[in-house]
Amino acid sequence: MGNGDQEWIPEIALGWHRAGRGAAFATVIETWGSAPRPVGSQLAVSGAGEMMGSVSGGCVEGAVAEEALAAIGDGRSRILTFGVSDEDAFAVGLACGGTIRVLVEPVGEAMPEALLADLVAALSERRPVAYVVDLDAWTRRLVPPDAVLAERFRADKSGVDEGRFVAIHNPPLRLVVVGAVHIAQALLPMARACGYDPVLIDPREAFGSAARFPGEAISHDWPDEAMAALGLDARTAVVTLTHDAKIDDPAIRAALGSEVFYLGCLGSTRTHAKRVERLRGAGVSEAAIARIHAPVGADIGARSPAEIAVSIMAEMTEVLRRGGVS
Repeated sequence: MGNGDQEWIPEIALGWHRAGRGAAFATVIETWGSAPRPVGSQLAVSGAGEMMGSVSGGCVEGAVAEEALAAIGDGRSRILTFGVSDEDAFAVGLACGGTIRVLVEPVGEAMPEALLADLVAALSERRPVAYVVDLDAWTRRLVPPDAVLAERFRADKSGVDEGRFVAIHNPPLRLVVVGAVHIAQALLPMARACGYDPVLIDPREAFGSAARFPGEAISHDWPDEAMAALGLDARTAVVTLTHDAKIDDPAIRAALGSEVFYLGCLGSTRTHAKRVERLRGAGVSEAAIARIHAPVGADIGARSPAEIAVSIMAEMTEVLRRGGVS
């Protein structure tokens, strides 16, 4: 979902339910105008009134929580519609009002415990799934990525289609940065702000130190070993920054052998030409080589390490959201 704690909300609700405290989900299913939170945003409410998550940034949470408690009591799902007035909207930081529809589902009677447990398992195993609710028959199921939902998974876009609500649960985004250089110091916090879990890899311990990268997840293994341990998937981006073929090349080959959605490599056009020759010599196919974004980043005339980091985040975002097609 890419909304901070959102991916933990199903696990928290399952825990409340299993502890006998009762639990319900409130999910934004449709929005109009300047809605505070995107479709798919969730709020979990326990039978004791505890809340985790958000559906509106604060302006309708109280009313939704009341309906959630009622749903826990009667075991029935319901759809709520809220018009967020201009005054309320201003209070939560919006320029103008909007309307949201919120689906409220109690766990147990409406949303089966086994189905919720399967969703929690998929999230913990980084398996993308869609939670699909028929809004007329109130039937529910989990669906893996398929041809019908492929575009929704790629765009991370939940929504209502022909009387059914499709909640996309993608694994959290990850960014693997190879090379503890100045650009990485700017890139890691930017990536986190954009919803990524960043990991830094550099076998040179003097570079990849906690002093230079406070609070970051750092691996001092060789990139191919570190990346094998992490497990690369279609929700992972890889950026190589060292300029050292001994470090970058194993990372590039590992990334090209996976489904990562983005692979960007620092270096001039000349440096990249030499890199391509080495990869060809190692038997890497032309189709795989064509997946590399090099020189890395969107062409915005970036000069400083921070500007280069901005260009990398811009290009990664474009590839993620548009498949790289402007």
